[in-house]
Amino acid sequence: MVTSRAMAPRWLATLVLASCWLPTALAAGYPVSTTAEIKDSARKLAYDLMLYYHGNETGMIPGILPGPPTEHLGDYYWWEGGAMMGTYVDYWHLTGDASYNDVITEGMLHQTGPNEDYMPPNHTASLGNDDQGFWGMTAMLAAENKFPNPPEGKAQWLALAQAVFNTQASPERHDETCGGGIRWQVPPTNMGYDYKNTIANACFFNLGARLARYTKNETYAMWATKTFDWLWTVNYIDHADWRVYDGGHVGHNCTDVNKAQFSYNVALLIHGAAYMWDYTNGSAVWETRINKLIESILRDFFPDGIAFEVPCEGKYVPGAEGGCTADMLSFKGYVHRWLSVVTKIAPFTKAKLRPVLDKSARAAAAQCTGGATGRRCGFYWASGAFVDPAVDKTSGAGEAMSVLAAVSSMLIDEANAPTTNATGGISKGDPNAGSKSRGAVEPMAPITTGDRAGAAIVTILILGSAVGTLGWMSFGD
Repeated sequence: MVTSRAMAPRWLATLVLASCWLPTALAAGYPVSTTAEIKDSARKLAYDLMLYYHGNETGMIPGILPGPPTEHLGDYYWWEGGAMMGTYVDYWHLTGDASYNDVITEGMLHQTGPNEDYMPPNHTASLGNDDQGFWGMTAMLAAENKFPNPPEGKAQWLALAQAVFNTQASPERHDETCGGGIRWQVPPTNMGYDYKNTIANACFFNLGARLARYTKNETYAMWATKTFDWLWTVNYIDHADWRVYDGGHVGHNCTDVNKAQFSYNVALLIHGAAYMWDYTNGSAVWETRINKLIESILRDFFPDGIAFEVPCEGKYVPGAEGGCTADMLSFKGYVHRWLSVVTKIAPFTKAKLRPVLDKSARAAAAQCTGGATGRRCGFYWASGAFVDPAVDKTSGAGEAMSVLAAVSSMLIDEANAPTTNATGGISKGDPNAGSKSRGAVEPMAPITTGDRAGAAIVTILILGSAVGTLGWMSFGD
């Protein structure tokens, strides 16, 4: 186990060097004009983000950020630890800096649970499909990026992603209410079990699309297509302007569509659609979906070419900040990470996306001028001014994570595209992973290549469906 004692020499050296970075160099935020500047700024951002994480310290729990709020242990729910692990997997892939790889591997393996499917008993009682899905997507990312494999005898990245997918594809996660789709929560006793939302289904869709591309197994692609089609059928994706809405209740047959919009919903659908476009060798259907959803996200969440979280962010209005939950404060980072990868998977999107993502990342880096160090990051990028995370009553991990993701993603052009079973992947898979958990899994079609080596979310339940009313709360995981 990597502990704070083991890391001390490196961290102490970095801290000493930090004293040389502060007063003038970062008075205007982080420089990101050249590759060297981007890597150096990302390195400092990665260091600062890790200060919020205590899972590598003796006696602490690997893999999670301080929390959950329901137990008064910190600002963060279980899923956001998985999101942070994914941010560092991408950071390593984009910069080559392996400083945190051991910490990330330890955290990702510690949270797999006894059945190696990201359903640890201490979180299952409040488990959401989206929460589990985020950990599964991080495992999939590790496989795609050829992140160093876990030790022999431990669960492998591809198998972990397959385990999450298989548990979510099992019959007990699906019913005929609303004509299909999976529910937000897993246990029927949980508040929110009567809600079928976009993010839970988007995670499942995304994993299916990526597993289809990686393994060339058509069963994954069938599930992905079925899930996207369901989101369209229940009007969670607006048929006129392609806005992506939050969800609906099974008691209303999902017709009480709550039209709250969150950036990560649409970004995750674009990301998965790009994988399906690649898997289908450039299908016109998936290309149209990608283009329409990109138009939607750029219109609604990048109004001035800078990431902007519609439901909670006060735009250029002093004192309007503070409306975002700790969950929402991390969304911009996922959007940058996912959309940058889209430009690699579906290159026809690059001309439209890269200029916007670069402008947004520059704005993110420029406002990191706060705190005692003079380089602490806030959330409100478009204003150009640092806003202390205390305004939103958070510690600042989500804000720091988002800026690290945005800045490091500027290096996407120099990075390798996500690998596959046929292009040198090194992670071992298991098409039957997840079978140890309760409930049967529908059998997968044979993996063409043998599947060998080489081969709470935000948990937001909108209460009340009146259009134009954002009376919502964050629940559980």
